[in-house]
Amino acid sequence: MLKQNDSTSTQSEREIIITRIFNAPRELVFQAWTDPKHIVQWWGPKGFTTRVTELDLRPGGQSRYVMVGPDGTEYPVKGVFFEIVPPERIVSSDEFDEGFEQLINGDLPQGIVMTVVFEDLEGKTKLTLQIRHATESDRRKHEEMGVVAGWNSSFDCLDEFLAKQAKQQQNGFAVTLPSDTEILITRIFNAPRRLVFEAWTQPEHVKRWFGGCSSMTITVCEIDLRVGGAWRYVLHDPKNSTEHAFSGEYREIAPPERLVTTEIYEPVPNSDHLNTLTLNEVGGKTTLHIHIQHQSREQRDGHLQSGMEEGLSETLNRLEALLQSIG
Repeated sequence: MLKQNDSTSTQSEREIIITRIFNAPRELVFQAWTDPKHIVQWWGPKGFTTRVTELDLRPGGQSRYVMVGPDGTEYPVKGVFFEIVPPERIVSSDEFDEGFEQLINGDLPQGIVMTVVFEDLEGKTKLTLQIRHATESDRRKHEEMGVVAGWNSSFDCLDEFLAKQAKQQQNGFAVTLPSDTEILITRIFNAPRRLVFEAWTQPEHVKRWFGGCSSMTITVCEIDLRVGGAWRYVLHDPKNSTEHAFSGEYREIAPPERLVTTEIYEPVPNSDHLNTLTLNEVGGKTTLHIHIQHQSREQRDGHLQSGMEEGLSETLNRLEALLQSIG
């Protein structure tokens, strides 16, 4: 069932048009559509995940996404950009990549051109998605594949993502990708950096804020705060009675300015990476930067797709609440 602010129509024998109004500014919606670290968090119908294997955002540049279904089946799609007018309009081809035809056991529509228009509605955004096919037969094939339901489900995911982004921006939370192997997280706390550093490194404080969501509890919190010393946290998730263990070694300690550690998520082999925390204080507030250096782009993308951004945002919100209680 479509939401009240959705509409779909076939404007001609070869077109499908889908519109949605998002409660977010046009620049934010355009960024969510074009930034790989955002795309992987919402693109695809509910229950799907997406890998961005190529995105060259310029006329003549190519894109390639791999959507992964709940059963692990991969659906690769690709395209070439024809026109890009930030933050107003994108025109590109929309093609099914090699292997897709075998998945549906039938002929695929060809020659699809996709036009996305972003209209500013006084702080909201009307997104119009025009899908133009080479023939009427191709349009019908595409409809039979569930393209309308699929896009509306994707737009539901985008709607949820934009709401989370707006909330994070209110807290000064931001995630950027300096390179193919790096993630940089920024968060502003209304507390002096001495207090933030203590809350980050003292077990009695860490136990009260660390974790991916409020329902989890930390059952192990071991900190040997010295260069070469080890740390290890274990989270218990009561929803499915699973445990999530994280551990590492301190490489550099400079209170209250800087902390460098290794980190590994123990259930996942070869997930180790390097974390560098820096704390800058201005006017009694602290800006925390977490620089994460991964071994490869694939490892970084896997980290992003694991829900890291949402989980870390919630975790840092709890840290803010703790700082207010102990300040």
